[in-house]
Amino acid sequence: MLTHLSIRDIVLIDRLDLAFDRGLAVLTGETGAGKSILLDAFALALGARGDGSLVRQGEAQGQVTAVFQPDDKHPVFAVLVEQAIAHEGEIILRRVQMADGKTRALVNDQPVSVQTLRAIGSSLVEIHGQHDDRALADPASHRAILDSFAGNEKELAALRKAHLHWSEARDTLRDHQTRLEAARKEADFLRHACDELSALGPEEGEETKLADRRQAMMAAEKASGEIREALDTVGGSSSPIPTLLSVQRRLERRGTENDALLGPAIRALSTALDALEETRSALEAAERAADFDPRELERAEERLFALRAASRKYHVPVDQLSALAERYAADVEALDQSETSLVKLEAALKEAEDRYIAAAQTLSKKRAKAAVELEKAVMAELPPLKLERAKFIVALERDENARGPDGFDHIEFWVETNPGSRPGPMMKVASGGELSRFMLALKVSLADRGSAPTLVFDEIDT
Repeated sequence: MLTHLSIRDIVLIDRLDLAFDRGLAVLTGETGAGKSILLDAFALALGARGDGSLVRQGEAQGQVTAVFQPDDKHPVFAVLVEQAIAHEGEIILRRVQMADGKTRALVNDQPVSVQTLRAIGSSLVEIHGQHDDRALADPASHRAILDSFAGNEKELAALRKAHLHWSEARDTLRDHQTRLEAARKEADFLRHACDELSALGPEEGEETKLADRRQAMMAAEKASGEIREALDTVGGSSSPIPTLLSVQRRLERRGTENDALLGPAIRALSTALDALEETRSALEAAERAADFDPRELERAEERLFALRAASRKYHVPVDQLSALAERYAADVEALDQSETSLVKLEAALKEAEDRYIAAAQTLSKKRAKAAVELEKAVMAELPPLKLERAKFIVALERDENARGPDGFDHIEFWVETNPGSRPGPMMKVASGGELSRFMLALKVSLADRGSAPTLVFDEIDT
């Protein structure tokens, strides 16, 4: 609960300290007395958006401090532990607003982000403005209110998970049925294409490899004649090597008698012979490299032609033929195993649907029980609000064909404002003032069922 509220230099407020006890506290005053300023200041301490214009004129900064003493088991303490904020059972929220627009947030005198302050503040306080009863116009909010009252969070999470699985199973089955139907219409084409591509056996990147190999073989074919001619000149029957070797031997015999004269020539001739031998070896290696089976070139050209013909036939690049073959094979397999796959998917959908129905039925039973309890709780709060002759009814309609993530139930709050009058939807039957009081009764009834421990109502009677 809120125990203290301290305001310094906010708008027209110089200094204000308020202490609160448990139970109801009412702040009254004429229009313009400053009630809204006090509420804006309180909201600032809870993490509302700051504004430099809130600072009292002539001051550098304003400050709002709110002190709370929640129950020991309140979930806000888990947030404090997560944020490593020390506490001794008391929670102090402080907001410092500078005139230049900057702001500081503190929890138990420890600096925190505004987001953290807002998260802590929202778990401690609920503020309801004078037009918040408009939420009661939406029956979807009625279902959420009933679930909050019943503590259906766990069951609702299980239901939504089951609904997601059911939706996924349904979509998977529909996709399979659509694909299967298309496959059946093209069964003959698929089987022929699958057989043809399987026999062809295309591989990704094969076209590039074949084209490169074909180009290399064609280039080698052109160069092989010149290589053989050069090899014949260097090392064949017309090679000068035997003649040069004979000359080398004769010069070497004479060189022993006159090395100074013939030595340089002998050495130059030896170098030339070595170069010719190296050239012959290089040409022989080139001849071996250029040597290929002409049938290999023919096979490469035939393979390229077959791949490119298939590419044109199936309207895909050559590199995508292998992926197309896999897809067609999968389609044929799906067609061959259609009944088995269909039965399995239908069984999976039925299982997911059964789980969803079971979860929805469990939640529906809890809602039906909670509806009676909520009616009693709200009815108990109506006499002090001058609605002792009114009735509050939770109209729960179950439609098992409406299988949404929130279950089968359509929930709407009905009221009977006077004995003998016909009950009807709250927004149609109740007046504006009655709506405000019904909302107050609902909030009081929910106070022990997950609502924040401090409730603030702004002009609840209007």
